[in-house]
Amino acid sequence: MLFTQYYLDCLSQASYLVGDEATGRAVLVDPRRDIDEYLADARAHSLTIEGVINTHFHADFLAGHLEVAAATGAWIGYGHRAETEYPSRKLRDGERISLGGVTLEIMETPGHTPESISVLVYEHADDPAPYGVLTGDALFIGDVGRPDLLASLGTTAEELGRMLYDTVQRKLMGLPDEVRVFPAHGAGSACGKNLSTERQSTIGEQRRTNYACAPMSQEQFLALVTGGQPAAPGYFAFDAVLNRKARELFDHGRAPRSLTAAEFSRARAAGAVVIDARDPQEFAAGHLRDAINVPADGRFAETAGSVVAPDREVLVVAPQDRAEEIVVRLARIGFDRVAGYLREPENAFLEMVGEMTRASRVTATELRDALARPDAPVVLDVRNAGEREQGFVEGSTHIPLAELTRRVDEVPTDRAVVVHCAGGYRSSVAASMLRATGRADVSDLLGGYGAWQATHDATTV
Repeated sequence: MLFTQYYLDCLSQASYLVGDEATGRAVLVDPRRDIDEYLADARAHSLTIEGVINTHFHADFLAGHLEVAAATGAWIGYGHRAETEYPSRKLRDGERISLGGVTLEIMETPGHTPESISVLVYEHADDPAPYGVLTGDALFIGDVGRPDLLASLGTTAEELGRMLYDTVQRKLMGLPDEVRVFPAHGAGSACGKNLSTERQSTIGEQRRTNYACAPMSQEQFLALVTGGQPAAPGYFAFDAVLNRKARELFDHGRAPRSLTAAEFSRARAAGAVVIDARDPQEFAAGHLRDAINVPADGRFAETAGSVVAPDREVLVVAPQDRAEEIVVRLARIGFDRVAGYLREPENAFLEMVGEMTRASRVTATELRDALARPDAPVVLDVRNAGEREQGFVEGSTHIPLAELTRRVDEVPTDRAVVVHCAGGYRSSVAASMLRATGRADVSDLLGGYGAWQATHDATTV
């Protein structure tokens, strides 16, 4: 058996290639859109990808099932409750898919979404216990999939939570302790609240250490798994719907368009939004007016999808030699309307000096002094709820970054605003977004709450 896990740190997303090297037959599970790595590995091991299985309609990324099917002729499989605009195979509980000796078995595991399935992997068809289980978003390492995302359109969080209770407590915990657990996401994903950095585990280890796998009543389970979840990025509903649709394929071989300063300016004037993926310090030193700073060195795609609408045309300012990477990462969440990137930004900025501006950043000491004045600024905390529970700046307003675009009217327009997160990444994003809405006096806190906490007493709930 060939079993390969592919992991994207920036999206905390895992996909899997399972093949039988004796027969040369293989299946992909939960692939991303840029599929070249999967195809190369399949060729290297003389495997033919016959099928691609999505464990559910993903909300946090656009899956690569259509790209795989177009490249290989593979069938596309989902749980039997899934309805798609493209031809797909309905996989039912207990159904077995033979690749030769290697065999896959479908287990219906609804709860994160109604159509969710897990995939049991047997190295040999007659093995008494599976080698492992690909749990999708039903079971994570240290957590379970949240039942409250909009991916499950038409089903309530409570209904899904009751499904998830049966899935986790009865079905998955009914597997032998030695079965390996391979989830679709890891730490950092907004699909849960307590995901581990580990990329695999066992049923026995999760039984011992995962809070949601301990024996409990259905009511206790519902209270645990629905409380304290991070805010869902705005693009999640867009991707959950788009993953059901027959959409345009991603072409990894098509290079992004390089734009001159004049071309870039014309596109901006026509309404395109600028995503500046440089470091916050570089951005603050000089950037195009109304550009949104989403640094490449971080959770770029998820963050961009939190502050930019999917239907907006996008222009990119990228760090040196990273324009293609930025475009690919946007495509992974279905943001395909990229008009191009600015060729040689440093030189182009010299031609666009009238369109340039700087960003204000303040230290923790400067913020303390400002808060003592009669015209004290509004302090905006864009961390998630769980982070804020560990301490916050007294009197601060709390709006998680993922909620800021829909709650922006809660931020005053007639007062100075200082934005902070944990360390400075999200606050630069939020501050740039607020400036783009017309708020002129917006700063972000250097070093974030960590810097504030190092020099001030924290306020805790």
